[in-house]
Amino acid sequence: MDALAASLQTAADWITVHITMWVLIATGLFLTVITRGVQVRHLPDMVRQVGGSRSGAEGGISSFQVFAISLAARVGVGNVFGVAAALLMGGPGAVFWMWVVAGVGMATAFFEATLAQVFKVRASDGSFRGGPAFYMARGVGNRTLAAVFAAITVVTCGFVITSVQSNAIAGTLVAALGGGSESPLPGFGGLSAAQLVVAGLVLVLTAVVVFGGIRAVARVTEWMAPVMALVYIVLILIICLVNLDEFLRVIGRILSSAFAPEPLVGGLGGGVLAAVINGTKRGLFSNEAGQGTAPNAAATATVSHPVQQGFIQSLGVFIDTIVVCTATAFVILIAGPQTWTAEGAGPATLTTLAISHELGGWTVLPMAVLIFVLAYSSIIAAYVYSDVNMSYLTGGKRWASWAVRVVCVASATAGAVLALDVVWNAVDIAMAVMTLTNLIALLWLSRWGVGALRDYENQRARGVVEPVFHAHGNPYLPGDVPGDVWASAAFPSPVPTTED
Repeated sequence: MDALAASLQTAADWITVHITMWVLIATGLFLTVITRGVQVRHLPDMVRQVGGSRSGAEGGISSFQVFAISLAARVGVGNVFGVAAALLMGGPGAVFWMWVVAGVGMATAFFEATLAQVFKVRASDGSFRGGPAFYMARGVGNRTLAAVFAAITVVTCGFVITSVQSNAIAGTLVAALGGGSESPLPGFGGLSAAQLVVAGLVLVLTAVVVFGGIRAVARVTEWMAPVMALVYIVLILIICLVNLDEFLRVIGRILSSAFAPEPLVGGLGGGVLAAVINGTKRGLFSNEAGQGTAPNAAATATVSHPVQQGFIQSLGVFIDTIVVCTATAFVILIAGPQTWTAEGAGPATLTTLAISHELGGWTVLPMAVLIFVLAYSSIIAAYVYSDVNMSYLTGGKRWASWAVRVVCVASATAGAVLALDVVWNAVDIAMAVMTLTNLIALLWLSRWGVGALRDYENQRARGVVEPVFHAHGNPYLPGDVPGDVWASAAFPSPVPTTED
């Protein structure tokens, strides 16, 4: 089993470094160019859109709730463990390259969400479903590619991501509670009391929300995702204010080491290539731009124009990487070598050690709880992604939705007590396949995304406060959008002019 795990890790690393990473960057750059830098030009609009996104859902799922679902998935343990790993292996310069890929990734996220909205369908319960599988089938016209993507997503999100996130929860909480497997309970297969308590906690909390369906996830993440991000940022902000004299020095070190070799610890981590690779990997896989996961949630929002959700999802990338990942990096760099070289310092512990070094040992347990919430939010968001794609594969059958819920709850519970080395290493390969198939669709349908953006911009230029989407006879689109979702009486669409 160890040999299999090692082989999978080698394959995953090769695919990531030699294929996925560069295709993601190239796609993001291309989409940035053809939209004339949508993520820069419309950043103020993105912020305003989030501010007014809690209303207008007409009984459906609001734009803000969907933003919270995708934020819950993006802001996970990767922002804590992954950033620490990037710094250890790539040095401070890795942070700069996180910023770079987040910048181009915002354009990719905009296209994903916009296309998910354009080609969404209405589910039997009146809500919406959409995402890469739907725009591959309805936009590209390739049902085989759509089915492949949907099947991989169902398994990856419904089984793999849920189990590995709960595995992270278990490792952190069991360590904080001081009850490892070295003190197993008789008759429980070598599991300790702490492991069983954590598994039971994961079971109950996951079942309560997931069995309520996507609407229940939306209601929970609407407050949980912003609160957990805010609490984490406040902790980091306190540390930065206490060490204000170090703040500019850290920024200078990040910028200088992005282009010049500078290891973080002894001979570990550093060099331009290491900074580029590790910063790029962490930036890309933390914010999920291009992976095809977030648009599954984006499509469920009730909005008057697809571009509105595109703006909101693009801002999610900014918050995840530029705000949260940067905050993690700052506290680690401020903590200094005495923390980096401390006994037990590693990707899973370095952030907690850095915070406790600056604020005191009392923060260890709160950080364990925060990591629990980060991972838990990713579990319930992964259920949404899995459910949407199962809906595509089965035509929205009710039994299929319940099957996904049961599998997600079961895999999350099992992940809390099982060793998952093989699963951990397999997830990168599965995500690479998802990402590459999604990027093919994004490039194929790029004219639709650009057309939707031009339609939105034209209406705003004519003084329309809340632009509405006209899916048929729209001169900015390559053709008519299939179906009648956008013909809803709730959003009567004026025929746009042919002026730019």
